[in-house]
Formats: sequence, C-alpha cells, structure tokens
Amino acid sequence: MLAAGRGERLRPLTTLRPKPLCPVAGVPLVDLALARLAGSVDGVAVNVHHGRALMEAHLAGRVHLSAEVEAPLGTAGALGQLRGWLDGRAALVVNSDAWCPGDVRALADGWDGERIRVLVAGDDELRSRSNVAGALMPWSDVAALPAEPSGLWEVSWRAAHGAGRLEVVRHDGPFVDCGTPGDYLRANLQASGGASVVAEGATVAGALVRSVVWSGASVRAGERLVDAIRYDRERTVLVRGR
Repeated sequence: MLAAGRGERLRPLTTLRPKPLCPVAGVPLVDLALARLAGSVDGVAVNVHHGRALMEAHLAGRVHLSAEVEAPLGTAGALGQLRGWLDGRAALVVNSDAWCPGDVRALADGWDGERIRVLVAGDDELRSRSNVAGALMPWSDVAALPAEPSGLWEVSWRAAHGAGRLEVVRHDGPFVDCGTPGDYLRANLQASGGASVVAEGATVAGALVRSVVWSGASVRAGERLVDAIRYDRERTVLVRGR
C-alpha cells in the first residue's frame, strides 16, 4: 500500500495529519484501503515517509512498515525497497489516498500471473495520468525495480503496455482520488449520501451544509458552514465552485 506522499495538493489538511489518516465518513483512508485488501492477500506492507511517526503509531502491529527515511521513493521505488519482503511473490498494489469502496476481487479474478494488470477508474485505457484503483505486478517485474525515487508508469508500465504485457481492467464503481480539498469533500459526501459528516469527538452547535468536521474541531452556535472542512478547532477550508 502506497502511503508515503506529502499530500501537497491537499494542504492545509495535510499540515495536521498525513493524507492516509484523513478520514472519509469517519474512517481514515488507510483503514479503508486495508479493508479493500482483506481476504485477498497473505500480507500487507505500507510504505511511510511524510507523517511517519503518526503513520507508524496508527499501523503498529497491523502491517509490515517500510520506512523511506531520506526521501519518498515513488510508486516504483517503494516496491523496489520491498523486494526482500516480497521474496518472490507477486505484488498487489493499492493507494491509500483514494476513496474506493469494495474489495479487489475484480482485479485479481482470472489473472494469468504473467502480465501486469492495472485497474483503471472509468477508462478502458491506461494513460500517464489515469486514476489507478489497483495493480497486480508479477514478481519478475517487481524484481527489476530499483529502490530509488521512480514511478511505475515511467520505469515499468509504459514499456510493458507497448509490449502487450499490460492488461487493463476497467473499474466503474465509486472512486475519488482525494488529492485536493474539493476532491476530499466530494469523497465524504458520496460516502455519506450527501449528508454532512461529523466525526466522533467533534462539537457542533452551529449549522452544516455539505460539510465535514474532524474530531477535535468545533462549530460554534451561530456559525453556518457550507461546502467546508473544519479540520481543527477553528481552522476551515472552504471549497468553492461545487
């Protein structure tokens, strides 16, 4: 599970917690991603860098933690660093920063174990900026990845696609890449059926319209939040243009 990014586009939310710990409908994104994998894999590794201490505390004893100490290694470098842990096994790769309810069975069913298989949200083609909901990597492809900053599209998928060694599976279910505050708010509202989301431990005395309130945050009497994320006691992100 890829979870080491800095989440720059999601700032200022990621100044308080790393993106994988941002909750959708009250559940951290990383836990939602773990639920997708349940019953489909025999072990889970999570790479960590930004917000490493918080991530390690949250995941301690639950997964194999792969710390990227000096710099994040990217999607390919993360797998390269895990070659010893994988030890000849194929890898099922998911992101921890997308809301994608459901399991990964559609990705794994009927896989030949030889070609790279990529689950692409809303598309039958894989492009450099596709929304990827998961991927299966044969060990032979993982073994060739360097443990240095690099991306899977650049060092693996593009060439495999051109050689006919990459298969695309279309994903038409719910999927939101929580890259920006607007996307993050959209994921919460889709998950809640359009209702505002108030985390346990939040205090709300005012009015909410299509908004999210994090644990520990408060909305005072007389306040009215519309298309907003109250992510700290009084700090708010307003999402315009919805």
